[in-house]
Amino acid sequence: MAVVQFMVSLDLSVVNVGLPQIRASLGFSEVGLTWVIHAYALTFGGLLLLGGKIADLFGRKRLVMIGLAVFGVASLAGGFATEPGHLVAARAGQGVGAAMLAPAALALLTSTFPSGKERAKAFGVWSAVNAAGAAFGVLIGGLLTEYAGWEWVMFVNVPMVAIALVLAWRIAGDAPSVTRGRPDILGTVLATSGMSLLVFGVVRTDQHPWTSSTTITTLAVAVVLLAAFLYVEKTTSRDPLIRLGLFTNRSVAGANLFVLLLGGAMASAFYFVSLYLQRVLGSGPARSGVEFLPFALGVVIGSILAIKLAARLAPRMVLAIGGALTGIGFAWFSLFTADGSFVSDVLGPSIVASIGIGLCLAPMASLGTGGVAAHEAGAASALLNSSRQIGAALGLAALGTAAHARTGDTGTLEALTDGYALGMVIGAVVVVGGVLIALVVLPRTSPEAADGAGEH
Repeated sequence: MAVVQFMVSLDLSVVNVGLPQIRASLGFSEVGLTWVIHAYALTFGGLLLLGGKIADLFGRKRLVMIGLAVFGVASLAGGFATEPGHLVAARAGQGVGAAMLAPAALALLTSTFPSGKERAKAFGVWSAVNAAGAAFGVLIGGLLTEYAGWEWVMFVNVPMVAIALVLAWRIAGDAPSVTRGRPDILGTVLATSGMSLLVFGVVRTDQHPWTSSTTITTLAVAVVLLAAFLYVEKTTSRDPLIRLGLFTNRSVAGANLFVLLLGGAMASAFYFVSLYLQRVLGSGPARSGVEFLPFALGVVIGSILAIKLAARLAPRMVLAIGGALTGIGFAWFSLFTADGSFVSDVLGPSIVASIGIGLCLAPMASLGTGGVAAHEAGAASALLNSSRQIGAALGLAALGTAAHARTGDTGTLEALTDGYALGMVIGAVVVVGGVLIALVVLPRTSPEAADGAGEH
């Protein structure tokens, strides 16, 4: 499951550094190029709830195997793309596969390690590779783009899919309590349409401002569809896509709010730091990737520390400590200077913020699936992943808009730096909001009771 999560996280960032070469090779327009990113985010975020429900109904291991096959075929097709439409379609296919994989894999992890120290260790490993995948994606993408060609940011998934298929077939067992029933067709249509439109509306704010009629109409329709989904789930569906009673679980509610905020701040931080390295400091793709290594290593260190702290502190306290360190790191990033350097402006805050993120991820995932009936583990896992995707889309759009407004149209290094710095300050404030949620909303579980985290 760690290999699966590494691959899913990797593909959120691995193509970013190679976008200029992809544009030149396939003839993308400036606007069309953004869909190399958006196509993956849109299908991934829009289909997550459906993926979680299917995993609960028909088997998590089965869905992992199918999702891996879809992901692998889409990656292979993307590497052989010869025109923009082919690559966008392949990225959408990867998103479909990821929407199957992410909730099913986390549900398998939850059911395999239901409690105790082993659960803390398992989620520690999972969280380390989860965040390391996103961070290493920049490094791997930079190296592959510069020395092998952009096609390999797609081909690199194929051997990982092969390894994961073998491991999943031989090792991963299905939960004995997977339920049987009919899919909630109406709920599925409403949720998928609403989630997809929400992500679509947000990611398109780079072309249509928040106050434009296009954005307002798209987001309004998304809200109506999601409201209708909630009504259907509450009143008419016999076998709902997601049981609304899950939100009465303080662990589930608090963890989803936390990951919504942290996901937005994290996505923005990757974006601003990557741009600062390349556009202000002048680092090339490969060098930018190498300069993200301390961040990736810091996440691993934070995840190891989270395992140690799980035996001494309640999960909400580990989240609060991790969130505080992350906020401090993001605020430190805001001291960017136009004539700075990697060592003076990036290295220190990278280490502090990444250790904080590593501390957050394991208890966040454990709490988000804690105290949930075994037959709903897939739904809870999908909900947590959905919150992260929505948070990332909303956060990147909102903070990107704020940074662009601060930068203006001058394009000088000083203006760019000011914009990125503002984005990091807002990100730090958002993370502080997450810390408050951890302290106020999440249950006051003791270390011994942390494994279940099911207080309501």
